[in-house]
Amino acid sequence: MEKKIKHLELIQGVINRMANNSFMLKGWAVTLVAGILVLIGKDTNKLYYGISLIPAIVFWFLDSYYLLLERLYRALYDTVCQLDEEEIDFSLSASIKEYGSDENCFWSCLISKTEFYFYTPLIAVCSLMFFT
Repeated sequence: MEKKIKHLELIQGVINRMANNSFMLKGWAVTLVAGILVLIGKDTNKLYYGISLIPAIVFWFLDSYYLLLERLYRALYDTVCQLDEEEIDFSLSASIKEYGSDENCFWSCLISKTEFYFYTPLIAVCSLMFFT
């Protein structure tokens, strides 16, 4: 049982890092977009507000990638929970090929509630600044 617990701890460490990366990306996205909007100012060309859309979209895609990795490692965790002690090989391989499903794909992560409800308002604010 000791090997199984150690393997699960390793996987849980990876899951925690992915969740932390996602959290940090959200903070950086808001900070960077707000900083760009403040630096642009009132009297500049409206086209410059479009620049603030670029990091918001890039961070959305990157954050979705980390969410995908987190979901894949959660699937690996569930698989290791079902294994017998003799079958534990300490593998941390969690690929889409092995654990891919409708939920564990990039596009599902891109439109997940946590991503969609965070980045859509951020992009809407950038768009409003651009079009008004």
